[in-house]
Amino acid sequence: MQFLYPQFLWALLALAIPIIIHLFYFRRFKKVYFTNVKFLKEIKEETSARRKLKNFLTLLMRLLAFGALILAFAQPFLPQDNEVKKGEKAVSIYIDNSFSMSALSEDVPLLEKARQRGREIVEAYAVEDRFQIITSDFEGRHQRLVSKEDALTLIDEIKISPAVRPLSKVLNRQIQTLNTATTENKVSYIISDFQKNITDLKDFRDTTLELNLLPLQSVQEKNISLDSAWFEAPVQMINQTNTLLVKVKNHSDEPADNIRLTIKQDGQVKPVGTLSIPANASVTDSINLTILKTGWQEAELNITDYPVQFDDKYYFTYNVAKEINILVINDGAGSKYLNAAFKGLSYFKIKNQSANQIDYAGLAANQLIILKDLKAISSGLGSELAQYVRNGGNLLVFPGTSASLDSYRSFLNSVQANELQAYEATDREVSVINTEEFIFQDVFESISRNIKLPITQGNYKVSQFGSRQEERLLTYRDGGSYLGKYSLEKGHLYLCAAPLDEKVNNLVRSGEIFIPMLYKMAISSAKDQQIAYTIGKDEVLETENRITESEMVYKVKGQEEEFIPQQKAIGPSMVLGINNQIKDAGFYQLYLDAADPLAYYGFNFDRRESELGYLNEDMLATNVGELANIIESKSLASLTPLIGDRSRGVSFWRWCLIAALIFLLIETLLLRLWKV
Repeated sequence: MQFLYPQFLWALLALAIPIIIHLFYFRRFKKVYFTNVKFLKEIKEETSARRKLKNFLTLLMRLLAFGALILAFAQPFLPQDNEVKKGEKAVSIYIDNSFSMSALSEDVPLLEKARQRGREIVEAYAVEDRFQIITSDFEGRHQRLVSKEDALTLIDEIKISPAVRPLSKVLNRQIQTLNTATTENKVSYIISDFQKNITDLKDFRDTTLELNLLPLQSVQEKNISLDSAWFEAPVQMINQTNTLLVKVKNHSDEPADNIRLTIKQDGQVKPVGTLSIPANASVTDSINLTILKTGWQEAELNITDYPVQFDDKYYFTYNVAKEINILVINDGAGSKYLNAAFKGLSYFKIKNQSANQIDYAGLAANQLIILKDLKAISSGLGSELAQYVRNGGNLLVFPGTSASLDSYRSFLNSVQANELQAYEATDREVSVINTEEFIFQDVFESISRNIKLPITQGNYKVSQFGSRQEERLLTYRDGGSYLGKYSLEKGHLYLCAAPLDEKVNNLVRSGEIFIPMLYKMAISSAKDQQIAYTIGKDEVLETENRITESEMVYKVKGQEEEFIPQQKAIGPSMVLGINNQIKDAGFYQLYLDAADPLAYYGFNFDRRESELGYLNEDMLATNVGELANIIESKSLASLTPLIGDRSRGVSFWRWCLIAALIFLLIETLLLRLWKV
């Protein structure tokens, strides 16, 4: 037997007071004269004995009543398996409010069950204890300890949220807040469905924290999700067939049939077809889109699925440029072959500039820049071109016949490309095409033996530094590089080992290679452009910096919300931080002037919640370790008694109060009914 407040036991010394009063209480008797006292003597002796017994029993009941009352204040208990921590406690309760908690647990959603369990945990603790209520939203108001009453209010306000947090981050947040408490008694509760993809509390070893895990599980574990979508080609072109690939995933152990897929664009809903998806697998379907207008486009994919529906829609956007600009920089006149290659399509706009008259301010407006047979690359031009590539541009380099190797090496080193070595007037023939890379991917249905591959009568040997990470597009028969690709931050550099001059290089006469190579280099600038973002995950957007005045700020606007993102200018780009300000899936506009949107973005809920795989009590115990307590609550009507017994042991203060009342009742009955 132990006592939660043993200092109250000093009050037992006060029990001596009624004993002293009883022992030293002398009743004054009044003499009464009778003629015959023989019979009175017998009555007096009998009455005195009964009065002494009554007084003794009354005293005993009073002592027992006061003793029981004092013990009630001292709160006696019997400790159970866990060591009972005395004094004030700091309690942190995490209630998972992610989308998976909207699934049904018998007759109510898991979130409602979690709120109920949270209230029961709070009720199990004393008024003087302090509480933290935390959810997946990681709100600022949840980062402090509050009173018992405030904790119950916070629990009632919890709603379903798109936020998803690994439980290791949740526990770190709890520890941070609990460490602000003055007490050493720190207790953590995590109420969740414990999905496998967020439960990362492996081998918990913190002995200063009492960790309690309370798993809740739904009655059904079936879900179909629209996982992702992407365009097969990096640039969407007007009046062309653009292939959109859509990945749909089945998260259940049973095959799914007749899953309807539709797309909504320009206000029209078009059926795509029905899908059959094997158990625990995914399928990728294709949609052919014919784009009839330029500018930003919004589209929405849909499937039919129940009961988990947050992942049944997928919002995405893409921008169709009015034209693709190509700039050719050369020492003399422009190349008639380059002009002819792009002349056939009005979508491509080509212009030529002399190396001595370059408009540096306009370089960024071009999707492809071609250096044609320059004798040298000046340091100023090299610096501007390197920055152009880093910002996402494409640069194709054909060195001149008598080029200054020092200037070329200086530039190529700045963009982390291999160096040009001495020029050789020898015949070399291209024999290998890399059809796995984007430039030549899907260009040829089959490579014929009669295909005309480039032959050069003069060329440069290209170094082969392993650190430069060259990707060969066209390779000479002797293994040397004819056309290599280098990725630098957001852009690409394409380096040819031979001049474009047809006197030493017949590439311009190899239409099967030359024309598709130029087209795909021009459109590859947007290869890494995202068409969709994930709420709470992709928190950074990037756009062109169009701010001309200090008072101007970018704003992001959705259907029901508008906010100012964090803004940071980096060169010609503006980086925008979302910082969890977007809560609902849908389309969002970026603008400086509300009447003129600059960009459109599609935001979707995090698909991690789509995987409805849970850890049960046994799996949790294996993964988390012995220091964590697993509370099985499915069969319990209320957690309050269980938590109370775990935190304070088997308590007897209520029984002490009941005993005190019983003793006082017996005393009253003795005084009223026992007539002496």
